[in-house]
Amino acid sequence: MSRILIQNGTLLTLGRPCRVLEGCALLIEDGLIARIAPAAEIPGPFDRVLDAKGKVVMPGFVNAHMHFYSTLVRGLGKAAPSHDFQEVLTNLWWRLDRQLTLDDVEVSAQVILLEAIRKGTTTLVDHHASPGAVIGSLDRIAKAVKASGLRACLCYEVSDRDGQTVTDQGLEENAAFAKACSDARDPQLRALFGLHAAFTLSDATLDRAARLGHDLGIGFHVHVAEAASDVSANLKMHGKSPVTRLAAHGILGQGSIAAHAVHVDEADMETLARMGTFVVHNPQSNLNNAVGIANVLELVRRDVRVGLGTDAMTVAMLEELRVGLWAQHLRQDDPSCGFMELTDTLFVRNPELATQLWGFPIGTLDESAAADVILVDYDPPTPLDDSTALGHLVFGISQATVDTTICGGRILMESKRLRIDLDETALTARSRELAHGLWDRF
Repeated sequence: MSRILIQNGTLLTLGRPCRVLEGCALLIEDGLIARIAPAAEIPGPFDRVLDAKGKVVMPGFVNAHMHFYSTLVRGLGKAAPSHDFQEVLTNLWWRLDRQLTLDDVEVSAQVILLEAIRKGTTTLVDHHASPGAVIGSLDRIAKAVKASGLRACLCYEVSDRDGQTVTDQGLEENAAFAKACSDARDPQLRALFGLHAAFTLSDATLDRAARLGHDLGIGFHVHVAEAASDVSANLKMHGKSPVTRLAAHGILGQGSIAAHAVHVDEADMETLARMGTFVVHNPQSNLNNAVGIANVLELVRRDVRVGLGTDAMTVAMLEELRVGLWAQHLRQDDPSCGFMELTDTLFVRNPELATQLWGFPIGTLDESAAADVILVDYDPPTPLDDSTALGHLVFGISQATVDTTICGGRILMESKRLRIDLDETALTARSRELAHGLWDRF
């Protein structure tokens, strides 16, 4: 059993309330936080002692909505200009995902997982699509996750947009991977049942997915009302909003994620709250795609649980939080609103979601929680205490550098150097090679 002591740092617990602990050390044993107390009260011996002087010690971040597969699109300039979200999908993403190979899928995940380590993001909830390479895709992503040392919850994006064969394969891939996860109970991996969005799914496919997901005992991960076009398409074809339709088919509820929820009305919000569905806000993506900004304040007021994702725009969660806060100021036309509602998405709700998915505490510095811990270079220039911690996180620590990343008690990066068994130079060379081929096919 490995014993790691972290001492001389300032501990930020996150959660509610976010506490600042001075003069305390943190003991990691067997992948868990075993003790938080003054160093003199924690007896040795220790396998490692990490000196956190001049650093804050805090939980690794959780990213509640991610797309690993988009990594190889970075710099691609071949897509036609898009004038609305539907054209963004048809001109870029649906063209791209059809060309992905299993090698592309694995390497794309490897690259972004290394970036997550550097940014202190230790748990990611991914949503995958590769219609030309469906079967085995989640296993290839899981292989990358295992090598990285991070945690990830995976799913495959079922859609009817590529024909019946691909739909069937997507359903099969979700079910096979979820069963394997359930059997293995690997602490790094969990599964949800992935669906694209209601406007690309028939009633028959939703019913099939619902039966499979319920039989497996897992929730669903689906884009919901990301753009106004999702709402109008569902109203035109089915006479229901996306939220109402997905709820009627048994897709929403405890353990399910509704990503985006930009265009939801009061009735939709009440349904999401009543069913206990997690909404995941992705402000940078929503701004980039010009689809609008979710009314986070109203969602929270109506008791909807709102977390924070990046939709693959970044893996730097404090960056995403900052953009979300500024965007909400603009959305509400109020520069003083939303601070607690937005910080709660990352520091309270995301840990709640991860804890629900994994079945043990993740995302807080508490005894018996998962030892997912980061050390960040930050010597506060103003008082840092319980009353100022959130302000320091948003306006100061967000601009600082992650020095050390630990997940499940395993040191993945120390002194800003990766400590995992992976040749990064060879990986980036391979990634460029695969990207060149993918861009040619695109």
